[in-house]
Parts: sequence; structure tokens; C-alpha cells
Amino acid sequence: MDDVGRRILDHLAVVQAERVARTITPDLEPRVLAVKAFQQARLTRTHADLLADDRTAPAARFFLDELYGPRDFTARDAQFARVVPALVRLFPGDVAGIVEHVAALHALSESLDTAMAQALPAGPIRAPDYARAWRRVGQAAQRAQQIAWVADIGMALEGHAKRRLLRQTLHWMRAPAHAVGLSELQAFLERGLDAFAALPSAHAFIETVSRRERALASELYEGREEALC
Repeated sequence: MDDVGRRILDHLAVVQAERVARTITPDLEPRVLAVKAFQQARLTRTHADLLADDRTAPAARFFLDELYGPRDFTARDAQFARVVPALVRLFPGDVAGIVEHVAALHALSESLDTAMAQALPAGPIRAPDYARAWRRVGQAAQRAQQIAWVADIGMALEGHAKRRLLRQTLHWMRAPAHAVGLSELQAFLERGLDAFAALPSAHAFIETVSRRERALASELYEGREEALC
């Protein structure tokens, strides 16, 4: 297995460790799920215009549903871990690089979500409590890296989306990928490429998302909880 494959497995091991820790700490798992739901609702409000525009909605929904959100990614992660050697062997190196970035983003997001859940008081999550927990957790560099990785994944998908042959090949690979246990990866890539192929300008879309998320992070660190509304 090459270095990319090992790094993917390392990131997935971090995710699994977070899941295990949540099961052995009383009430931590439901609190993490509440954090994820709160954050997805906030993302939906922040990027409501992108979700409402037919041209940008597929890419915006891909970010919310495939890269982040309360969805349980356990099955997808398990399949990714099982097929890492085949992934590195069968897919182009830059496609494996996308999976590496997704795994890294997933590991970082899970770690930050655990920290937020631990910093929040019991009960329903309110904006003032979330803002205080954000400042208590800190990790500004990690938050910046999270946004940067989202942008990197988007730009990588955009580059591949323009390669018509690759997109056609992924469509043709549905049955073979399912047969060798690569169906989750194939479907993930296909949905991502299709979403970004529909964008009038991927650069403008990614810059808009990144700018808004950086601005929100700064406002929360400055104590302006109204930014969550």
C-alpha cells in the first residue's frame, strides 16, 4: 500500500476512535448528533441562496449531505477502509487524493464535533451556548483547515467534472464497482462530479462558501453570536 492509502486509513482510524469514545461516554453520542444537526441547520440558513438556485443547488446539497451533516457515514467509511488497496490500484492517483482529502476532513470534523459537544451544556442547543462553546474549544487553525479542505475537495471535483470521459466511465462502472465492493466510492464520486459539472463557475461557488464560513468563524471568535441567526 502506498502513502496515500496509509494516510486514508489513518484518518478513518481517527473517525472510528471518535465513535468508540462517544459510545463509552454517557450521553456524548446524542449530544454530538445534536451539534451536527444544529450546524447543518446553520449551514442551510447561511447558504440558502445557493440551495435555492437551480445552478448551484446540486453542489451546495453535495457539500451539506456528502461532506458534512448528521448523516451516519459508518457504512461508507467501512467500505472505504476495506477497499483502500483497490482504490489506490484502480483509480487515478488524483482521484485517490480526493478520497484522502475527504477522509482528512471527516476526521477533523468529527474531532471538532466531539469537542463542541463536550463544551456545551445539557439540553437543547441555543445560539449563545454554541457561540461560547466555539470560543471555549478554540482551535482556530483547525477551523481554518476545515474550510480549506472543503475548498480543496470542491476544486478537485471541479477539475474532474470537466473530463467528460471520466464522468462517463464512472457511470459505466456502477455494476463492476458494486461487484468488487466499490459502490459507495463510485456513487460518491459520481454525485460529486455531476454536481460540479452543473455549476456555471465552480471557482465563484467555492469562494462564496469559503468566504462566508471564514467570516462566520471570525464573528464567533469575536463573540458575535448573532452571526448564527
